[in-house]
Amino acid sequence: MATIRNMTLEQLRQMIDQRIDERLAVMLGRFDVGEEGPFEDQEPDGRSWEQVKQDIERDRWTPPPGAKSSLELLREDRDA
Repeated sequence: MATIRNMTLEQLRQMIDQRIDERLAVMLGRFDVGEEGPFEDQEPDGRSWEQVKQDIERDRWTPPPGAKSSLELLREDRDA
């Protein structure tokens, strides 16, 4: 391993990137996905875009009338 003094800028960047990747892997775990992406091996479900939108609307949760907004809840937590 060369000393930092003898490294090119590109070698230094590679060393820093490698160290950051190592630290993130320790803290968060590895997320190796491969070249094709995380969902390439999944079968398409056959729904149309309209069906997907309808499913999203159907599954969406709406707070009851008079419920506190997320901003109000955050302010309460901050002030507590």
